[in-house]
Amino acid sequence: MGGLVGQSRGKAGLRAWGCAMAGLFLVAGCADDGTPKGAASSGPPGTSATPSGTPPSAGGSGTGGTGASTPTARPGAATAIPMPPLDESKQPRTAAAARDLLGRIIIAEQDLGPQVLRSTPFESDPGRWPVLDEACVWQTEGLPGDVLATSTRHFHIPAKDGRGRVRISATVTIHHNREESGWETARAMEEVLRCPDQKLREGEQLKSLWGGALYLGEQLNAWTEDAFSESGDYVNAQDGGPYPYTWSQAQFGPVTMAISAKAGQGVTNEDLTVFVAQGTSVMMIQAKQQLGKAAG
Repeated sequence: MGGLVGQSRGKAGLRAWGCAMAGLFLVAGCADDGTPKGAASSGPPGTSATPSGTPPSAGGSGTGGTGASTPTARPGAATAIPMPPLDESKQPRTAAAARDLLGRIIIAEQDLGPQVLRSTPFESDPGRWPVLDEACVWQTEGLPGDVLATSTRHFHIPAKDGRGRVRISATVTIHHNREESGWETARAMEEVLRCPDQKLREGEQLKSLWGGALYLGEQLNAWTEDAFSESGDYVNAQDGGPYPYTWSQAQFGPVTMAISAKAGQGVTNEDLTVFVAQGTSVMMIQAKQQLGKAAG
């Protein structure tokens, strides 16, 4: 399905998008033509490169040269967790079990860095679900039948030293099975194609969105069953813009994990990539620990 977006922009656009995905999930570099470089390539400021096909190290945080909090690995943290087989006996069967699992996967502010704070409101209504309507405006509705539980947490980095506010959201959704979570990713792709301009709420818009997906084994994706990313511009009536915006989603079995990041003045897309890669990586590792089969 990722080819639908790539074809609309030509082969050069697909190479550039593939490198953007590598930057999000693998913190790899790119050649001038947009193709991913080798494992020795350097990542965004304040990060270290990781082997091809592995996510960035999870956990901890520090301050890098970007001026924003730049995540780094906790001492002794593994740089990657291999893709374990899904243990279907661990899949939740009820909404209550799904909410319990969700709480063990979704990140907190300390997983993103010391400058990241909770926003108000912090957590979404657990009984509501975001829906992009025919006019490309986001609304909320009751949970659909294929969703056992979902939650979004909101964080921010306050404006400081000439840099605008950074808004970060983390979402975890638990479905009944892998097929349902796969359809969620497919719908996300369709939404970008249908609505490259979207209204989040009054005074907030996303513009010029584009994106695509990499299945497990495609290009450098060796850590998630389905990696989806979208990028574009964020416009806020209060803060101005356009500023960089990026969103990524990963899948393991019945679970999808997503991070969105919206920049303010003086904040680059590379700054956002650090937080998106860190948050998605931490949640993926925790999902694999909760639902993967034990080795041996």
